[in-house]
Amino acid sequence: MDYLLSLAIDPAAWIALLALIAMEVVLGIDNLIFITILTNRLPEHQRARGRRIGIGLALILRLLLLGSIAFIVKLTTPLFSMFGQEFSWRDMILIAGGLFLVWKATKEIHHRVDADPGPDLFDRKDATLGFAAAMGQIVLLDVVFSIDSIITAVGMTEHLPIMVIAVVVAVLTMLLAATPLSNFINANPTIVMLALGFLLMIGTALIAEGFGAKVPKSYIYAAMAFSALVEGLNMLERQARKNRQS
Repeated sequence: MDYLLSLAIDPAAWIALLALIAMEVVLGIDNLIFITILTNRLPEHQRARGRRIGIGLALILRLLLLGSIAFIVKLTTPLFSMFGQEFSWRDMILIAGGLFLVWKATKEIHHRVDADPGPDLFDRKDATLGFAAAMGQIVLLDVVFSIDSIITAVGMTEHLPIMVIAVVVAVLTMLLAATPLSNFINANPTIVMLALGFLLMIGTALIAEGFGAKVPKSYIYAAMAFSALVEGLNMLERQARKNRQS
């Protein structure tokens, strides 16, 4: 109790908490994009439940990982080296998760640009993905994003209560943003290609980080923000053209 009270009255602890919340919210964007666009393939009556379960699993995984910080720290211990580059369990997980994202995004982009496409992940008229399959893919990427998130938290503060509060606030923010983001994507189909491009870029960055090439997150999110701004301007232009024609 004295420990918690000392944290509550410590200005440095509040600054660390606010900084970590901001960082965790930003890190949760890619996790949220994946959950949102994947659950959009489910039948409409299952989408909201799928998003809630997917984000709930993200919270559970993060809290479980916080409860095993000693294990998480060991994930960064080098296991082997190849061509002068050391690899840890974290590196292997990031590479595997990045490859999965690149494969998924590339496959679905191919379906959208192919003149004779097969089943499309985002074809809302033919939602063929099973609920269990969707949850399985969400869990796979939740693990990757959760490990990255918790290692970041461990690097920013040594106080477990601050980490827990920041993670819970960030995941609750994801939960509140999930439905509006899903509705926005459904109402603007061109956003789907932009979201797939985001996943392709994030997957490539995860692979690069796994191989030791650190890509600053600020570069990734700046590129995402600029792309979103350009697409927003395109949407305004299309709406203005439609209004002039009507």
